[in-house]
Amino acid sequence: MSDIEIAKQCASIMYDADEASQMLGITVDIPAPGQAVATMRVRKDMVNGFDVCHGGIIFALADTAFAFACNAYNRLSVGASANVDFLRAAKLDDELSATANEEHRGNRGGIYAVEVVNQHGQTVALFRGRSASRDQSLIK
Repeated sequence: MSDIEIAKQCASIMYDADEASQMLGITVDIPAPGQAVATMRVRKDMVNGFDVCHGGIIFALADTAFAFACNAYNRLSVGASANVDFLRAAKLDDELSATANEEHRGNRGGIYAVEVVNQHGQTVALFRGRSASRDQSLIK
């Protein structure tokens, strides 16, 4: 199997078991190993009391892209730490895309940067995550 085929198979295995992302309406694309694009539309049940998308939902979208990017190598990886900066409000019916890019990958984990943008290409949030890898395969 090629590297991209492995990454896509890992993503398929993960997504099938990821009820949280499915419930949020998040879809995931894997353009290359170490990269992932997670997309979702902001629904009415995702806006807070200020009529903007709840920050936790935006974090979840970015975290999903991060998770799929760091699990592209058939080695189970989990989030060890993450932070997010919210730069612009997302509103009802906005289409948000979170693009995760691997910045560093070592034997024990990696560092990933995620940019969340709206349908106008405006940056909504910047997320940075550190993964920890386990000695466990995703593909059986």
